[in-house]
Amino acid sequence: MHNLTYLHNRLDLILKRLEDPRFLRNDGLGNEIGFWLFDYPAEYEIQVRQHVALLTDKLQKRNRQFVCMNIFQVLVEMLASRNLLERTFERERQVGADALRKTLAGPLSQDKVARYMADQIKPENQEFVILWGLGSAWPLVRGHELLSALQDVMGKTPLLLFYPGTYSGQDLHPFGLVESRNYYRAFKLVPEDGKTTLSA
Repeated sequence: MHNLTYLHNRLDLILKRLEDPRFLRNDGLGNEIGFWLFDYPAEYEIQVRQHVALLTDKLQKRNRQFVCMNIFQVLVEMLASRNLLERTFERERQVGADALRKTLAGPLSQDKVARYMADQIKPENQEFVILWGLGSAWPLVRGHELLSALQDVMGKTPLLLFYPGTYSGQDLHPFGLVESRNYYRAFKLVPEDGKTTLSA
C-alpha cells in the first residue's frame, strides 16, 4: 500500500488541508491541541523533503504567514550558539553516538529545544508551523517527547510534523521499524483513506 504513487497522492492533499479555515481555527478538534502528523515510510525521505520545499514555495507565494523549520538544523544552531558544535563532533569521534546522546541530554533536552523553537518561530504571529527533519535529529529528538514539550509553548497555533515512521493514532513508531509504545494524541493530517480529520 505504501508505494511512491500512494505517497504522492497523500502529499498532494497537504496544501488543501493547510489552507482549510477549519484547520487554521482548530475547528472540530473537541478543544484538543491542533497538533497534526503526516507519517510516511522513512525510505521516501528524499521525496518528502522535495515536497516540503515545493509546499513551502507555494505557501509563500500565497502569502500565508507560517514557519517551516528543520529540526536537525535547530539542534545545530543550539549547539553552535553555545560553542558546543565542534566539541560535539570531537566527542562523537571519541565515544560514539550512544554515549554522545547521553552527553547532550542536558543541552538538548526536549524542553530546551521546544523553547528555542518557540523563540525563533514566535507562534503567536503565525497561522501555522511546519516541522520536518526529525529523522536526521533522532534519537536526540523523539517525536512524542518534542510534541509534548511544544504543547506548553505553541499556544493555539496549529503545528504539522512530518514523521518518518508510522502513527497508529495513538502510538508513534519511528521509521516503522523501532518497536515502541510512544503514546501521543495528535491528528493525522492525511489519513490512509485520504479523508480529512476535520469535521464537515
